[in-house]
Amino acid sequence: MSVNTINERLARLTALGTSVWLDQIGQGLIDRGELKRYVDEYSLRGVTSNPAIFEKAVLESDDYDAIITDGFAAGKSAMEIYKEIAVSTVKSATDVLRTVWDDTNHHDGFVSLEVAPNLARDTAGTTLEEARMYWGLVDSPNLMIKIPGTPEGLEYIEEAIYEGININVTLLFSVERYSDVTEAYIKGLERRYAEGKSLDVHSVASFFVSRVDTVVDKQLDEKGRPDLKGKAAVANARAAYIKFKEIFYGERFATLKAAGAPVQRPLWASTGVKNPEYSEVLYVDTLAGPETVNTMPLKTLEATATISDVSTVTLDEDPAPVLAELEAAGIDMHQVTEDLLDAGIDAFVHSLDGLIEGIEKQGTPE
Repeated sequence: MSVNTINERLARLTALGTSVWLDQIGQGLIDRGELKRYVDEYSLRGVTSNPAIFEKAVLESDDYDAIITDGFAAGKSAMEIYKEIAVSTVKSATDVLRTVWDDTNHHDGFVSLEVAPNLARDTAGTTLEEARMYWGLVDSPNLMIKIPGTPEGLEYIEEAIYEGININVTLLFSVERYSDVTEAYIKGLERRYAEGKSLDVHSVASFFVSRVDTVVDKQLDEKGRPDLKGKAAVANARAAYIKFKEIFYGERFATLKAAGAPVQRPLWASTGVKNPEYSEVLYVDTLAGPETVNTMPLKTLEATATISDVSTVTLDEDPAPVLAELEAAGIDMHQVTEDLLDAGIDAFVHSLDGLIEGIEKQGTPE
């Protein structure tokens, strides 16, 4: 392949230290060779999925009609069919991304698959059981299991890391919760280190971005401060990045790092803009920097390939002045992020319910 086919804008973003992942999955995307093309031409280094993405992929295409028909004919439930769809699709995607995983010495090339979102508040250990199930069924070293970063999920994140399961911690909105998640990751690695086990276990912490602005911008309009709109999400993410550097370049992690343990990279999620007045690459160009991931919807990926002009690290800009202005304007970021977590859980539960209902309808004779 000629070097000239590699998109310069995405290659530049990658060179700044931000791994480009795609926040979309579907068997058609894989079978048509589009995913491989994004790897080759767009410097794509990973894929994420969630119930909303699978709902769209399954119900808005005919890619899975045969699996659904055969599944019902074999007496499977709609949930069993969904799991079969999820496992087979993610497995196919890990096969495409395996070369990235090999070429980057296991730093990238991951595909994420989420446990059921209704387990976000799980206290019975079902989250861990499902994580183990998917890890075994997909059976790919470049798989990541997504576990929500709720207080209830912390012990499962630690245990999964200890067991050698790569984890994508999802639904993070606050710096405080992010800090708790890094602790769970480090504890899991410390347990492995103490027992002489391999530290080749990877994790990302998915910090959601655009949804913060959606909520805060509305409040700013109500408070008569439109001048601060479009700033909260980036400032919040940059504050998380400061915490990342404090933790993973600090004294405690130094021993693990010296032994070869990877850092738990911040992953900027929900980076497609919701406000049409904002640049489509707002949450790409403002959040570029070393040891991060940006998982983009396809529309944002295409926009980045076309109009992104980031050429230097932008994550290091101090978020304190903006956060102080927001606080002075009456924005309670703690409450905002707590409300967003609850709303995020509800949205993913709704998407999975809609997907299961849609599968059931396909299996019901008219």
